[in-house]
Amino acid sequence: MTKINQIITYLENEKQDVAVISDPVTIHYLTGFYSDPHERQMFLIVYTDHEPLLFVPALEVERASSTVDFQVVGYVDSENPWEKIKASLPSQSFKQVVVEFDNLILTKYHGLRTVFDGAEFVNLTPYINRLRLIKSADEIQKMLVAGQYADKAVNIGFDNISLENTETDIIAQIDFAIKREGYEMSFETMVLTGNNAANPHGIPGANKIENNALLLFDLGCMVNGYASDMTRTVAVGQPDQFKKDIYYLTLEAQQAALDFIKPGVTAHEVDRAAREVIEKAGYGEYFNHRLGHGIGMDVHEFPSIMEGNDMVIEEGMCFSVEPGIYIPGKVGVRIEDCGYVTKNGFELFTETSKDLLYFD
Repeated sequence: MTKINQIITYLENEKQDVAVISDPVTIHYLTGFYSDPHERQMFLIVYTDHEPLLFVPALEVERASSTVDFQVVGYVDSENPWEKIKASLPSQSFKQVVVEFDNLILTKYHGLRTVFDGAEFVNLTPYINRLRLIKSADEIQKMLVAGQYADKAVNIGFDNISLENTETDIIAQIDFAIKREGYEMSFETMVLTGNNAANPHGIPGANKIENNALLLFDLGCMVNGYASDMTRTVAVGQPDQFKKDIYYLTLEAQQAALDFIKPGVTAHEVDRAAREVIEKAGYGEYFNHRLGHGIGMDVHEFPSIMEGNDMVIEEGMCFSVEPGIYIPGKVGVRIEDCGYVTKNGFELFTETSKDLLYFD
């Protein structure tokens, strides 16, 4: 069954007539066609009794038509996209329209209201999340390759550690090297030195790499439509014992979660496996984010591995495990790997050593 046929089956089971899909990543997942329309409009419209319709900016019509085997309709910038969509619909009224609430900004919402006048909008996001939750063997293989490029990227970063370089100097070398391989980073690379790493989402800048401090790398690569994401924290010079203790505590917390993961446990329990290690050492308040997030065609996707989430872990789920301890003005450490759930445990997409590595 094709992925679009799964949407059709869902509509039939829910006694709905039409789904309007607006997230470019979901459209890519369902059709194999990817485009970021920016401020323009792009929708995949799926019916139970008509062939699908892919609505794209005119400049994407040729590429879209070579990718999908159903109707593609385009619009030029001077046209009203909502009127063009409405004119392309079957001549029937729709009482309910299934849409992705998580991707429906107000511009799209009000525009689609004019297309499906009087219809009730029903949320498709939970079904899409479930559809994308369990990865196939082919998807996992693609993510293993993306993980290999993340390992390559972080080692390029290690090769450029120097007290003469800034955070952004190192980022430039990483990003350029991966671009030369023909791929993109899956999010903005973070290289954070010293106290800057004590901010979980610190902003890299023209900060020279600090000596006798820790240096944090958070990066990933987008390869063949799938993302990787990893974090490593390393030592520059000889950090004091306190910083090293925080590093090894974070590593212990990550390993506790990795060892705990298997089908049948809950996301809450996985988070607690890591968090309890940090709390028992007295640093619970400094681990101030969820343990992990789903990963696939998006670098951050459903589900969240966090306290209070009783979702049962299943074979084929892919997510990150990334405990961190961030003590303002003193130290910041995060260690992250993404992986996939197997019948008996959890296998990682990345292989870079998590021993505390030292650089001069």
